[in-house]
Amino acid sequence: MAREIDAFTSPTLKHLRESWWDDEFTEFLHETLRPRPGNRILDVGCGEGLAEVAIGRLHISQVELFGVDLVLSKVLEARATTASHNQRVGFAAADACRLPFANGSFDSLYCVAVLQHIGNVPAALAEFARVVAPNGRIIAVEPDNSARYLFSSAAGGQQAFARATTFFAAVTAARAETTDTAIGPRLPGLFTAHGVEPVAVRVFPVSQVSLGPLPDVEWAARRRAAESAMAQVASDDVWQAGAAYLTALVEYEEEARQAGQAFVEIQNTMLFATVGQRTP
Repeated sequence: MAREIDAFTSPTLKHLRESWWDDEFTEFLHETLRPRPGNRILDVGCGEGLAEVAIGRLHISQVELFGVDLVLSKVLEARATTASHNQRVGFAAADACRLPFANGSFDSLYCVAVLQHIGNVPAALAEFARVVAPNGRIIAVEPDNSARYLFSSAAGGQQAFARATTFFAAVTAARAETTDTAIGPRLPGLFTAHGVEPVAVRVFPVSQVSLGPLPDVEWAARRRAAESAMAQVASDDVWQAGAAYLTALVEYEEEARQAGQAFVEIQNTMLFATVGQRTP
């Protein structure tokens, strides 16, 4: 499991597509989107085009895929990635709260690990409902980052985890970034408020388990993530929280090394996939 989902390097599953997406999840999308020949499907927050490549491998005939992302460089990478797989996919740089499409342009839409970073989620959901045709499917998949779980056989693990949580919260505040940590389980209610009827919720666990000593590179990545954030943010609160976290992390690393093969670390969080249907 990639370190981007490590609670000691990031407060959210922000690199979900690149780190976690697998065949099971692709099949889930296939089953719930229910694509038919001629359908138009929109991916909001397409990233580097991983989803389009995975769906393309299903060989669904005559389905038109479109992807939008706020970051132009990701859109360009997604276009190149899909082209290298001989796929024809439409891409555009666009804000989820202001989608550049006419009403009812798509038969279905999906959005994975994007809403947690949007400041105006109701506006985004209203846009989702607007661009999807009546009775079309809308799928949103988000974590509950506030319920991330950590077990460590080393006592210092919980202290480092608490310091990491405080530090990354300070970084988010200093950058004036928006992060709705608990949006995942709230999606059904949000759907209902915007003309989308929830029809199913599926939970996907995201876990990583470490038995025995962690490689030096993983401890280094944890320190580097904190140091990089501290270097980029000019804030006393961030520096104080970062210094406390790095101290706790060094102590945790030493304790884990002393434990040797008896060391255990388990991290887990949940993704909530809400399937909705656009009301007529």
